[in-house]
Amino acid sequence: MKRIKLYSPLTFLLFLVSFLTVDAQLQNNVKWNFSIDQKGEEAVITFKATIAKGYHIYSQNTPPGGPTPTLINFEKSKNYTLVGKTTEGKPHVAFDDIFEVDVWSFDGSPIFTQKIKLSTKNSFKVEGSIEYQICDDKGCVYSDTSFSIAIKGNKVEEVVPDVAVVENSSVDTTAQEVTTTIPVEQNGTNGRIPEPSGDASHLEAGCGDGIIVEEDKSYWGIFLAGMLGGLLALLTPCVFPMIPLTVSFFTKRSPTRQKGIANAIIYSTSIILIYVILGFLVTVTLGSDALNAMASNVFFNMLFFVIFFIFALSFFGAFEITLPSSWVNKADQASDKGGLVGIFFMAFTLSLVSFSCTGPIIGTLLVEAARGSSYLGPIMGMTGFALALALPFGLFAAFPGWLNTLPKSGGWLNSVKVVLGFLELALAMKFLSNVDLAYHWGLLKREVFIAIWIVIFGLMGLYLLGKLKFSHDSDMHHLGTGRLIVAIITLSFTVYLIPGLWGAPLRAISGFPPPDFYKEWTNTNSGGSAGASHSETCPHNLNCFHDYEEGMAYAQQVGKPVMIDFTGWSCVNCRKMEDNVWSQPAVLKIISEDYVLISLYVDDKTPLPESKQFVSTSTGKKVKSTGNKWSEMQSRIYQTNSQPYYVLLDHQGKLLAKPVGYTPDADTYKKYLEEGKCRFKGR
Repeated sequence: MKRIKLYSPLTFLLFLVSFLTVDAQLQNNVKWNFSIDQKGEEAVITFKATIAKGYHIYSQNTPPGGPTPTLINFEKSKNYTLVGKTTEGKPHVAFDDIFEVDVWSFDGSPIFTQKIKLSTKNSFKVEGSIEYQICDDKGCVYSDTSFSIAIKGNKVEEVVPDVAVVENSSVDTTAQEVTTTIPVEQNGTNGRIPEPSGDASHLEAGCGDGIIVEEDKSYWGIFLAGMLGGLLALLTPCVFPMIPLTVSFFTKRSPTRQKGIANAIIYSTSIILIYVILGFLVTVTLGSDALNAMASNVFFNMLFFVIFFIFALSFFGAFEITLPSSWVNKADQASDKGGLVGIFFMAFTLSLVSFSCTGPIIGTLLVEAARGSSYLGPIMGMTGFALALALPFGLFAAFPGWLNTLPKSGGWLNSVKVVLGFLELALAMKFLSNVDLAYHWGLLKREVFIAIWIVIFGLMGLYLLGKLKFSHDSDMHHLGTGRLIVAIITLSFTVYLIPGLWGAPLRAISGFPPPDFYKEWTNTNSGGSAGASHSETCPHNLNCFHDYEEGMAYAQQVGKPVMIDFTGWSCVNCRKMEDNVWSQPAVLKIISEDYVLISLYVDDKTPLPESKQFVSTSTGKKVKSTGNKWSEMQSRIYQTNSQPYYVLLDHQGKLLAKPVGYTPDADTYKKYLEEGKCRFKGR
């Protein structure tokens, strides 16, 4: 069997960390403000950087071989020409021992200027970007930011300042806020969203005291999922044979039985510590916002699809993923030192040796933890995993007689790996489905996805019955009771999936298949308020809008309050709410008859027209897609980026109730809708 070396299981983790930290920290260590001074057909654009204390950027004229210079790039346009080069103030000049050149740098508030000549009397925009490197005494981060300056004829109409966001987790320093002017054009929005209220302080009692939604406790579910993953890892050929060997080592090599038990407990504790540290690193490095962003990020969904597909092939026996032998050898040598350090490295050696079996389980667990909104998710998941993995070593050391009750190693261990391979393959299809939904490829409609799952779990059931065999499987002379029970459960689940091909809700797996309206065979019948749009792309054939302004205009026309549904194509909890809560007759009736539903998908990759694109004043990034637009609106106004997120508004954009997120209790959610409806009627 081929072996594939994964030169760092932590390299991939660190890659995730470095990539996601860029969009997660939001520490504004540099902010840019732009102004323009026009005289006739010439104008001077001024770029002013406000740099947080302790940071610096570099001159445009940094000598070759030095750090990255600041570059101000202008997009080519027939409407103006650049006059000369961009000028700058006087930089600090000092010889740098590392670069071995004179380094030219700026701190404080450096100013850059560029003269342009206008060649038209029509309105146009001066657009471009600024690339620069922001550094402190601990390190540097490369960043770039866009700018857009709108000019009407030979008269300045507006200036859209851009806030540059520099990500650096080492220093928590925030520069002064830049006052910005929101441009007004194109029906009053220039692609932006009018400012609804994100403040709930004006809400008064009388329609209820506000619905209190309990804090998301999903991390307890992640803890239990971690324990299940740890138990599965125990049953793999990489871990199970280590139990009697390790326990025997501690009990036979220790001077007393008590000492052997103590060493085994230290060994078990070390296993827990290793995996909890891994979860802790994910937590402190990424944070809850970035974890949530990772769950809905198209790039990472595609990356996880590829990784899980490769892991599935590995479990099927196509090849084996192993770590470099040098890593294992060094850890094994360290375990010979004895004492607490030696025992710890014995546990670390187990973690390395068992990676080919535990790696896919850990990866799955961390991805599922990313779907929660709690910082505790990865820690709780790894704690559950490590506890289940380590507990047998301590128990069997305390009661060595129990070792005789363990089943002997054999072909059944490989069967566990193959079953895990089927599960990994099913999860891989979920990640591919998320990307398909975001880009509207139409490759994995609901019926196609369910059909693939039917085949996967059907083959898994046949494998468990011995009707399907891989090259590395041993002969099965009889069917064990446990294997038969798992086969019955698997095939029953397969049969349960079949009606889903013809529209059955399949609530047991809600959140995993694509939504019900994303299917090959659409239902032309729709309910709800006449005059709304997009019923073919709304849950339960509800009529809804996917544009904020269209929905608000229609709400004013029909005299109904608005329910904004910030959702996502890859949002599992969004699908659970739609399948299990919105489907309740009382809830569905209120949404359908008493509200105008506006569903805004924050991960939709449909590109915005060039005229509707803009630079976010809260993130400094250019908003180029429909999903970017709604995500920017949610984070800017409501200070959150988690989905689902439900907002009830009147026609002036004021809150009718405090917004809520995932609310799995239908009665609580119904009271929330009734509270907003009551306040709207009272106005």
